[in-house]
Amino acid sequence: MRGYLQLSRAMKRAKLSRKISERISIAVQTQQGCGLCLESHINAARTIGVDGQEVDRARAGTSDDPAIAAMIELGLQVCREPASITDEQIEILHGHGYSDREIADVVGIVALNILTGAFNLVAGLTPDHA
Repeated sequence: MRGYLQLSRAMKRAKLSRKISERISIAVQTQQGCGLCLESHINAARTIGVDGQEVDRARAGTSDDPAIAAMIELGLQVCREPASITDEQIEILHGHGYSDREIADVVGIVALNILTGAFNLVAGLTPDHA
């Protein structure tokens, strides 16, 4: 639990835009199936100005913006098959203007989402019982 809390605090210092990190979280939670987390990230995304169409795209694992779509794709790949990420993919992200720190933040965002979602799912927490 201490490690989880430290990761949570560390991710508050992430350099990646919150509008992007919330979309990654939406994509990951759509896949993982934690309704409580998904609802929370959708509400957070809307609060910071992500429109409904972009929320729907994030749930589908993409974005209308190719640079954001690439980061969402990276997040899902970190979740599903991290060993399959290539140097060419990282160079494409650099070409979109992302720094190594922002790319590394995606790993932390995904890890935090997996842990939070798993805790909630094991505890049986749902949006109706929150």
